[in-house]
Order: sequence, then C-alpha cells, then structure tokens
Amino acid sequence: MHALLSSLPSRWRAFDRSTEGNVAIMFAIVIIPVLGLIGFSVDYSRYNALRTKLQAAADAAALAVAKTAAQDPGGVSAASDAYVRSTGSDPAMTIDAVTGTYTKASDGATVLVDATATFQTSFLPVLGFAQQTIHVTSTTTWGSTKLRVALALDNTGSMKDDGKMGALKTATTNLLTQLKSAAAQNGDVYVSIIPFVKEVNVGRSNYNASWIDWTDWDKENTTRQWSCNGWSCSWTYVTASHSTWNGCVTDRGKSSGPNPSGTGQGYDQNVTAPGSTSQSKFPADQYSACPQEMIGLTDVLDGTGWSKMTGLVDNMYPNGSTNQPIGLVWAWQSLVGGGPLATRDYLPDTQYTPIIILLSDGRNTQDRWYGDGYNHSPETDARMYDSSGAGTCANIKNSPITINGEKRDIVIYTVQVNTGGDPESALLKNCASSTETEPKGQKFFHLKSATDIISTFDTIGTSLSQLRVSR
Repeated sequence: MHALLSSLPSRWRAFDRSTEGNVAIMFAIVIIPVLGLIGFSVDYSRYNALRTKLQAAADAAALAVAKTAAQDPGGVSAASDAYVRSTGSDPAMTIDAVTGTYTKASDGATVLVDATATFQTSFLPVLGFAQQTIHVTSTTTWGSTKLRVALALDNTGSMKDDGKMGALKTATTNLLTQLKSAAAQNGDVYVSIIPFVKEVNVGRSNYNASWIDWTDWDKENTTRQWSCNGWSCSWTYVTASHSTWNGCVTDRGKSSGPNPSGTGQGYDQNVTAPGSTSQSKFPADQYSACPQEMIGLTDVLDGTGWSKMTGLVDNMYPNGSTNQPIGLVWAWQSLVGGGPLATRDYLPDTQYTPIIILLSDGRNTQDRWYGDGYNHSPETDARMYDSSGAGTCANIKNSPITINGEKRDIVIYTVQVNTGGDPESALLKNCASSTETEPKGQKFFHLKSATDIISTFDTIGTSLSQLRVSR
C-alpha cells in the first residue's frame, strides 16, 4: 500500500502527459464512482459516530425522565428535549427535534424519547446528498413487579454531623419520588418509614392499645405526693395518665434481659404477635429523644399518605443513641403487620417484592439492656447478628413472606454512612442480602460522605423500579 501511494505522483504526471484520449475518458468515467465511494465511506463513519452519540443521549434521557414522569407527565417532553441537547450536542450535528411521551398502563409505565438531528456531509454533496438525517428512539419501561418497601432510617444525634441529616432528607424524598414514578396505579408501591434511635415511636394515640406494656412506664412515671383529708395526712402514690406518654417503645422482652433467651429467639428479634404476657408486648417508655412517629405501609399514589410521608421526612431531627436492631425489626414488622402497623392486600396472579432499606451512620451504642449511649455496644450488635450468625438479620432472611401461594424472600439493603473514619461495619455487611438476590446487584453500601447518601438511594431506587432500556 505504501509503495502504491509513493508511485501515485509519477503515475499522475505520466497520465497528464498522455495524449491518448481513450485513457482520459475512461479515467473521467471511473473517478466519479471512486470518489463517491470514498466520500460515502467517510460520511458514513461520521454518521454512525453521531448516531451513536445521539442514541446514548436519548437512552440516558429516557432513564432520567422516567424517575419523575408520573409526577409531571406534562413536562416529560420538555425535560427529554433539555436532557438530550445537554448530553448529545456536537458541533458536527444539529439537533432538530426531541419529544418525550409518558404512557401509563395497568401493567407498568413507559417513557418514549424520539430525537431527530441533521449533519452536513463533506463528500456526498457531489452526489446530491448535502445533508443527512439522524433519527433515534429510546423506550424505558418499568413496574413489572409491585413493591413493598420499608425504610429504617437512623435519626440519632450523630446524624447532625457533616450534613448527614440534610442529605438523608434529600435522598429519602428523592427515593419516594422515584418509587412514586414507578407506580402505574394504586397498590403498585407501598412504603413504610421507621425513624429509629434507641427506640421507635409507634404513636402516642395508641396509649389504650392492648399490645402496649405499661409495667416499666408506670414505675418510672409514678410520684409520691403528700396529701391531706381534713386532719388526716399521708403520702400517696400517683401514676401519670397514659395519655401523657410520648409514643416511644423499647425492645420487647423482660426488664432484666432479652426473652426468650435462646439464640435468635428473643421477642426483640422476631415479629411474633403480642400475647397476654408483658414480655411479648411492646414496652412503653418516655424516652426524651423520641423520634418522629413511624408510618406503616402507605400507597405512594395516595395523596394524604404522600403528604404524611414527606412531612415525616421533613421533620426528622437528629437526637439520641443508636439501636439498629430495633429499627430493623420494626421495618420487618411493617411488612408483615403488627402493633399499629397493618398489612396490605395482595392481588392474585401478581408478583410482589418485599424490601428493607436500613441506613445508619454509626455503631450500636445502646438498647433496652446494654450500652451507655456513647460507646460501642457489642451486645446490642448481637441482637441483630451474633458470632453464630443468628439474630434479627437471619430471622428475616429465613422468614419469606407467602404471597399468592409463593414464598417471597425479604430483600435487605444496608447503608453505612461513615464520615468519621470508622471501619467498615461487618454487622451491616453481613446483614445485607446477597448480590445474587433479585433485584441483582450491590446490597451493602459503605459511604464516606453525606452526599453519597443521595446517589446511593438513587441507585437503589433505580434497581427497585426495575428501569430498563428497551428499543
């Protein structure tokens, strides 16, 4: 090839000196298609490169717009146009038109992005093709599986550091919006929110509920008063009204320690329904750092429920010590029902995926029986996962929910927010479900900054929504 190219100048000079007319005529006839083929090859390569770039921009736009399409279907087209132009622009190409269409059906939802562009050819104008049109489409569909998602969110005092609480609020609101977009109709996606510290708040309005145990609360909220009736005076004991309770409950079991004492069998490690015994009930406590009241499974498309969920998130406040086991067990409780939390009906011939997302920024420091609220409490860890592998985490993994006659494993995501240089949490890592559990992918996340909470929740939300590009 090099020798041929080197000889071309001398060959051209010889051709130019030739007086044989038939050679010139033949060359004129041959050169046009040859130049056309060369030009076509060059322009076709440019066309493919530009089309690939436009297709990638349309794919990205379809995925991005799908996350909020349900909330603003009228803005899908404008959002698609802006996204494609910002990510797919190229000096060699003019983006002429971009449209986005949101379609909602009983079995899911779809966003279709359609983009058209033109580019000026370099060689093909001699053949009458001065410009070429590029046309691409991308379709994102989601919602083939209905979701039941329980959020156990750390609201402890350390969450005020490094912007973690603010990031958690943003991330949770974004996740709720993402899941709302994944819902094509009522009943597709239910979410519960369990803010936890050392205890959880089941709602002070439940003070007359039969599943509350008042044994310890009555002792701690009884005062001795000196009273007189005429000339007769004496000390009397007065217990505060249960209506003054702030709604917090602590770990189930006996005041003296977990019960039953068998490994992984404690009431605090299971969702066994409360019975007649005090240790099986939920113990009321007047914890001064009582968090926001939990919300059970709520349809994300229910307007009132949506307002309650977003209001809860807005009002979360960092305070108190860390007890991850109680947050986890109540997230589990919200999926199966119990106490103030109701179950939700399952439609026949429908697939459901139950999910728990547990986020915490520190190590366990205190539960009902162990820890001082400041230093790491290995005994509290062991309620969730001990050296034998037993605990609440194993109990959840070994207790699939039967839905429509089919056992469905509860999928556990755990998120460690580590801005203080603590080691990776073996506890949270061991508690997370396998990467091979559907939906496949990472289930344990070790974060080093508060802003990572936002991107991680976005990753989890995308996985749960089962977004996929299908052209």
